[in-house]
Amino acid sequence: MKFWQPVSWAETEQLCDIARFAEQCGFEGLMGADHALFPQAMAPDYPYSDTGLPPQTADHEYPDMWSSFAAMAAVTTRIKLVCGVYVLPIRNPIEVAKQAATLAILSEGRFALGAGTGWMKEEFDAYGVSFKSRGKRMDEMLDIMQGLWTGEWFEYHGQHFDFPPIQVSPHSKYQVPLYFGGTAKVALRRAARIGDGWIGAGNAAEDVPRVMSELQELRKEYGRDHLPFDSLVGVYAKPDKALFDSLYDSGMTSGLNMPFAYALGTRSSLDEKKRMMAQFAEDVIRHF
Repeated sequence: MKFWQPVSWAETEQLCDIARFAEQCGFEGLMGADHALFPQAMAPDYPYSDTGLPPQTADHEYPDMWSSFAAMAAVTTRIKLVCGVYVLPIRNPIEVAKQAATLAILSEGRFALGAGTGWMKEEFDAYGVSFKSRGKRMDEMLDIMQGLWTGEWFEYHGQHFDFPPIQVSPHSKYQVPLYFGGTAKVALRRAARIGDGWIGAGNAAEDVPRVMSELQELRKEYGRDHLPFDSLVGVYAKPDKALFDSLYDSGMTSGLNMPFAYALGTRSSLDEKKRMMAQFAEDVIRHF
């Protein structure tokens, strides 16, 4: 079992110091978060709460994933980086392919692209992108990005994107793993069909074996059950070795420490965050 530290909503100016210390503590990776904006008015459509309201407010920081990950990669040597998750359909696939390849090179293969279709309609409206067609748009984007990452001439003619043969440089010798979020059947199928991992949005411990089993069956259906597959899951339970041992047996490969904002409040000092990570390392990581 491996362990990741979420840095969602952490103060941007602390990120490099957090990354250095997390690496010293033995964390496998850091998991960021993404939203391009926060609307003044929002419908209660968040899918992971009873109220339909998201946990964040306009005061929660969402630094740009590409620049913040590049900065954290520059001050570390081992720790991995993933976004949980990047709202892919509001972006342009050619730009994302170039950004991902560049970050893969700069991090020496420590970056994985965690992507999702998004849930906030207002975000899509601001970008002028159809919210209803975001799933099909994302599938086209994934085809395009994987084609461009080959370094060969690549053309695409789809419903949402259409262009003649092009190349994107630099071409990375490192693979960009694709991790997907979401619990809907279509999201799990996407993860099973082309993903290298799955990111949970927070799960009760008793629900994890069912999701792991469903993913494994879907991966078997696509003939990919023999390939490595990571699952990053934040579990709503007190972390201890017995819990993680049982979840590992069910197929879960990576656990998450709590986000700092949940454990310490929206704002906290770097020293408070360091103490929290050190305590998790002592209580959990050192037993694995």
